[in-house]
Formats: sequence, structure tokens, C-alpha cells
Amino acid sequence: MAEKKKVSEKATKKKTVSTKAKEKKKVGTKITEKKRISTKDIVKAVEEMSVMELSDLVKTFEEKFGITATAPITISTPVGKEEVKKEEEKVEFNVVLANVGEKKIQVIKEVRALTKLGLKEAKSLVDNAPEVVLKGVSKEDAENAKKKLEEVGATVEIK
Repeated sequence: MAEKKKVSEKATKKKTVSTKAKEKKKVGTKITEKKRISTKDIVKAVEEMSVMELSDLVKTFEEKFGITATAPITISTPVGKEEVKKEEEKVEFNVVLANVGEKKIQVIKEVRALTKLGLKEAKSLVDNAPEVVLKGVSKEDAENAKKKLEEVGATVEIK
């Protein structure tokens, strides 16, 4: 039984030695042949790289070829007058309480009605004027809020 073990160990060693020898021959032939690498082989190699290896690869390309890996800058084309007007038209507006006026209590009530704030929050907003009452509302809603607040004596701006 001991002899069989020795024989199988020797056979295994011979197989590994012969496999290594074949690998060396293959590696040696690849180096000496200077075969062109296909795009698929390059992509496969990149897929198998770690992030650090990719970073080193990019740095090597930058140094070797004098290039930088930055995002390209896009150049916008001239825009027609109609398109500029459409972009300039605001869709969302802010209603700003600039000055409370003489009827502070009425203004607080109106602010509560417009914003659904509690009494304390509405009073704080009115006391800290100029303050944004409504944010990001449509033009129609902003105009209605301005009208209601001005009816009770407040000065309002729409921005």
C-alpha cells in the first residue's frame, strides 16, 4: 500500500511538473510572437481589473499619451427668441410679506387661511416680515394671495 502511495505521488508530481512546463512554453511563445491583442481581449482584461488597477491604467494613459480623462464640454447652440421667452417665464412663484401694515391681527388671520399654519407659526411669520408666506405656487395662486393680503392692509411682493 505504501508503494502505491509513492507511485501515485510521483505521478502527481510529474503531471504538475509537465503542466507547468507546458504553461511556460505557452507564455514564452506569446511573448516572442508579439501577437496583436483584440479589442475583446482588452475589454475582458478591463472587466477583470479592480478599481485601483483601473485608476493606475488611466494615469498611465494620461502620462504616456499626454491626455486627460475629463468629461467633454458641450457647446450649446444658439436659441431662438421664442425659446428664450419660454425659458424666462417663471412657473413657480414665492409670495413675500414685505410689511404688515396697521391691521396685524387681520394679516395673521389671512396668513393662517392661506398657509394652514397654526396661530403661533402665523404670528411668528408676520412678526418677522419680510418673510416668504407661500413658496413655489402658481402665478394665479400667488396673485390671489397677494390680493387677499393687500385687502387687509399688508404690503406683498411676488418673486
